[in-house]
Amino acid sequence: MAGDSFGKLFKISNWGESHGKGIGVVVEGCPAGLKLSEEDIQPYLDKRRPGQSSITTRRDEADAVEILSGTVDGMTTGTPLTLFIRNNDQKSKDYSEMAKLYRPSHADYTYQQKYGIRDVAGGGRSSARVTAGHVAAGAVARKVLTEALGVDIIGYVKSVQDLELKVEPEAIDADLIEANLVRCPDTELAERMVKKIEAARKAGDSLGGVVECQLRNVPVGLGEPVFDKLEADLAKAMLSINASKGFEIGSGFAGTMMQGSTHNDVFFDDNGSVSTKTNYSGGVQGGISNGMPVIFRVAFKPTPTIIREQETVNLKGEDVVFHGRGRHDPCVLPRAVPIVEAMAALVLCDHFLRFRAYKNLFDV
Repeated sequence: MAGDSFGKLFKISNWGESHGKGIGVVVEGCPAGLKLSEEDIQPYLDKRRPGQSSITTRRDEADAVEILSGTVDGMTTGTPLTLFIRNNDQKSKDYSEMAKLYRPSHADYTYQQKYGIRDVAGGGRSSARVTAGHVAAGAVARKVLTEALGVDIIGYVKSVQDLELKVEPEAIDADLIEANLVRCPDTELAERMVKKIEAARKAGDSLGGVVECQLRNVPVGLGEPVFDKLEADLAKAMLSINASKGFEIGSGFAGTMMQGSTHNDVFFDDNGSVSTKTNYSGGVQGGISNGMPVIFRVAFKPTPTIIREQETVNLKGEDVVFHGRGRHDPCVLPRAVPIVEAMAALVLCDHFLRFRAYKNLFDV
């Protein structure tokens, strides 16, 4: 079954369903001549895969990627890339009860009303399983950006419920992110986050929080006014991720408490190049990157499937009580980090290819 597509020049289309043989993604627009193998993609899928720690879902998937087309002798050909991740540990029977009712805060009711039919086993297109394809495609985009521009993409957990990282983005030690289960670059805070998530799991509940992401070494000029502004496309990408409920860039909502005299990012001559003394704009002005780090945050709701009794209605509209079954994350934040990074890479690569097309046109 063909899925939705994202991007204009660097374009991805998902296919496959969570209850089937696996998740696939087709990547169009990847430049020819890029050295690419499964080993370039797998490390990012390993960060997203289920069953990786005590605070993630117990589903055990290797999430091993296969490149089915688009390369010859380890080099991209410029034709569409087809990437496939097989499902090995799906348990559709865990969802049999869900066919008779609508789970609170899931897509069950809206899908049923929109299409007149829905995929009960894992949620189909609304399942977080589809993000495996996003991460695989994002790894390709990331390699393009790294080799062409030296862009560095750094995502991490900023908060879990009321536990919030207070370190300024420029002071983040990226080496600490993968040093703990929750992917927070503050060792002491990370331990507290893990304990809070484990407590929620034991109580049959779940937690939400915020992922912060930095895009460093982004050149000036990426972004397309008026409707394809860089931050607008980032917002669309981030809000397309399952369980995401908010997006802000730079100072975000906190900027509304400031005055223009303090919020304005003042330009100065930084050893022959133009820079700004502050970065309240989050690296984007007028929808176009200004050369400063692009910094944004994505809010994720608590996982809706919880092992507690909840009230809902069945397909007949009758009030019923049920409790969730299956294997689910008590907090999506740790596994959301690589998904946020992947979607950022896809947006940035798409805008880079458009920017390069303008440059090539003028160079002729």
